[in-house]
Amino acid sequence: MSPRRNRPKAAGSSGRSAEDDPSRRYGGFQSTEDWQGEEWSVRHVAGASAEGKTYRCPGCDQMIPSAVPHVVAWPEYAGVDDRRHWHKSCWNARDRRTSRVRRSRNAPKF
Repeated sequence: MSPRRNRPKAAGSSGRSAEDDPSRRYGGFQSTEDWQGEEWSVRHVAGASAEGKTYRCPGCDQMIPSAVPHVVAWPEYAGVDDRRHWHKSCWNARDRRTSRVRRSRNAPKF
């Protein structure tokens, strides 16, 4: 036997769940921000959807480990290849970060 539903079903509800909403598909919300004179699409990614994947943050040039929440940002009118995965703190400090990261002599270049 199923438990009783105490709330009436909302009028106009399509019966679709939050999992069916493509904007919530990756466990976060998406917004548009202005940066460097361009509109950027910014998606906050939950760690569970990034399990088994690692990325290199362009803000600090460090690895974003698997299953860590982070931000994916790309110019509004750019393609899929222009998406970059950032630590949340690096994205928030992007105006104070430089793109010229100095590496040690033996550091790998990605």
